[in-house]
Amino acid sequence: MKRSKAVSLLLVAILAIGLLGGCDRLKGLFGGKEGGPAGPAPEVKVQAVEPQRVVFTTEIAGRTSPFRIAEVRPQVSGIIKSRNFTEGADVKAGSTLYQIDPATYKAQLASATAALARAEANVAPLRLRRDRYRELNSISAVSRQEYDDAEAALKQAIAEVGVQKAAVENAAIRLNYTKVNAPISGRAGLSAVTAGALVTENQPSPLTTIQQLDPMYVDVTQSSTEMLRLRRALESGILKADSGQAVVRLRLEDGTPYAHEGRLQFADVTVDPSTGMVTIRALFPNPKRELLPNMYVRAEVVEGVDESAILAPQRSVIRDAKGDASVYLVNADGKVELRAVKTVRTVGDCWVISSGLETGDLLITEGLQRIRPGMAVRIARESQPAGDQAGAPAAR
Repeated sequence: MKRSKAVSLLLVAILAIGLLGGCDRLKGLFGGKEGGPAGPAPEVKVQAVEPQRVVFTTEIAGRTSPFRIAEVRPQVSGIIKSRNFTEGADVKAGSTLYQIDPATYKAQLASATAALARAEANVAPLRLRRDRYRELNSISAVSRQEYDDAEAALKQAIAEVGVQKAAVENAAIRLNYTKVNAPISGRAGLSAVTAGALVTENQPSPLTTIQQLDPMYVDVTQSSTEMLRLRRALESGILKADSGQAVVRLRLEDGTPYAHEGRLQFADVTVDPSTGMVTIRALFPNPKRELLPNMYVRAEVVEGVDESAILAPQRSVIRDAKGDASVYLVNADGKVELRAVKTVRTVGDCWVISSGLETGDLLITEGLQRIRPGMAVRIARESQPAGDQAGAPAAR
């Protein structure tokens, strides 16, 4: 009996302790010291909204192309006697790449030179005859017709001299064309012929190709829709054109940044009807020949400058099921306020906000999981405003 009574008392004690613990938990849920609305307000970090100067850029895929390219073709026909360059090496403008057998063209030049000498020899006697007939005609010793015939014969002889001079010059030019010279300085490609090959004047296939690789063009394409959006932003004053010539930066195929900056040359005035894209061309120095023709690159092109852009860190912007953006703010009463905003694009790790935020608003950047609209919060430490995003790449 005593043992049964002791067990009953022990059970009652355990039940009492459990009830006391349950009360403590209920107390915590409904206003106890451990949390809830009456407990300590959650801490959040905020950022004061301030307008900033932002240079907007866009990253576009493109390909490189040579600054100059020349397809070398023969201008006279003949047999190639020698090739005077190394494939893949740099050549200078005017240097001889191929030598065509000049024997035939030397003979043509000699023939033309002889014909010129003969024509010049005919001029002297005809001039003397004309002079004599002039004197005789003055005393009526010869007829006027004979004098006119002598004058005409002299003029014909002088004209023949001119024709033969032109023939000599043409023969000399064709002889010079037997040396196939480089029209530009650059990197020579593969040779299509070797010594002993027959080439013809103005043949369709080139003997080789020379490309000037320093500087180098980079051609990128942008949609006409983006071009119109940018133009309207500039016309409305939301964006301003950056002073000076636009700077363009590159990233190579492996993602590494290219060491040299380029300059925007022009934007095409024609929209490609099949793609709706506009070509933009930039010029880059290429001293180490890192850029090769037709290489895939990504170009970062400056669009314009917003002198008073409002930025919000991406982590502070939340979206609902419809995709609408909103942010949490700390209002003047120290409570959480949910406000809808409109995002335009990204700059670095921030959203550009076109409406919904004003200068001086306290934007909550950390602690978003512990807060709800209308809840009182404590500011743990005020974050600095987003840094200068000038030149940061922007998502399209």
